[in-house]
Amino acid sequence: MKNLLLYAATIVLWGTSWYAIRLQLTTVAPEASIFYRFAIAAAALFAYCLLRNKPMRFSLGVHARFVLLGLFLFNLNFLLIYLATQSIATGLISVVFSIVQIFNMLNGAVFLRERITLGMVTGALMGIGGIALVFMPELTSFAIDDVGFAALLLALAGTLSASFGMIGSAAIQRQSVPVLQSNAWGMLYGSILMLIYIGLRGIPLDFDSSISYVGSLLYLAIFASVIAFGCFLTLVGRIGAAKASYATVLFPIIALALSTWGEGYQWSTLAAAGVVLTLAGNAVILLDKSKIRS
Repeated sequence: MKNLLLYAATIVLWGTSWYAIRLQLTTVAPEASIFYRFAIAAAALFAYCLLRNKPMRFSLGVHARFVLLGLFLFNLNFLLIYLATQSIATGLISVVFSIVQIFNMLNGAVFLRERITLGMVTGALMGIGGIALVFMPELTSFAIDDVGFAALLLALAGTLSASFGMIGSAAIQRQSVPVLQSNAWGMLYGSILMLIYIGLRGIPLDFDSSISYVGSLLYLAIFASVIAFGCFLTLVGRIGAAKASYATVLFPIIALALSTWGEGYQWSTLAAAGVVLTLAGNAVILLDKSKIRS
């Protein structure tokens, strides 16, 4: 039951974060918004850990893993995906990012010796196929020109980076390092690396003091980062990265449901069939009883 609650919380929080991300697209550079998001999230996690007397001292070897976690999951992943969205539709990004399940299966097998089962592969393919049906208009209208192809490669690279970060978190948890502390350090290192990147590129650290920007930033930092990443990465440690990552397929559907309610999104037969296929794949993944390790 606890795994189901973690899974549901991840889907709901990340699904609702899409609207908050749209509110972040103002005059502030995306890189600056990413830095603000994870700097605030790291500060919140450190404050919580210190108030609860959580141990925060770790060896240099563990800190090296924290740096990699920050680089891949709380920095490079978001940077590459944000850059890709400047040239291709977010629907196509959702389809590309759903491939993270395949990456997690392969990386989990290589780095963590996790088993790849028929149920996991079947569920993953059903989910990817379902998301492809939901966003079929974006897929069919996509033109493979130089800009579009480059953006597609950025999206794939961002997805692979996210997979490395998820696998890295699972590896850290196997060293008995709690998720709260590893996320606190990972988000801190990720924000520092982003600040260095911003400085090297000469990107202005502007800020938007509007209620919509500040409110969405706080939502992304606290709910979509501190809480959602905490739930998701705990789930990764419990049931494996391949199974947990199916949540990344379901949260675009939550986003579309909100769009239906608030923005008048019109459902097509293909989109409805895609949702059914995606949910069926989710059932296959979660009902698979295979053990995480071989």
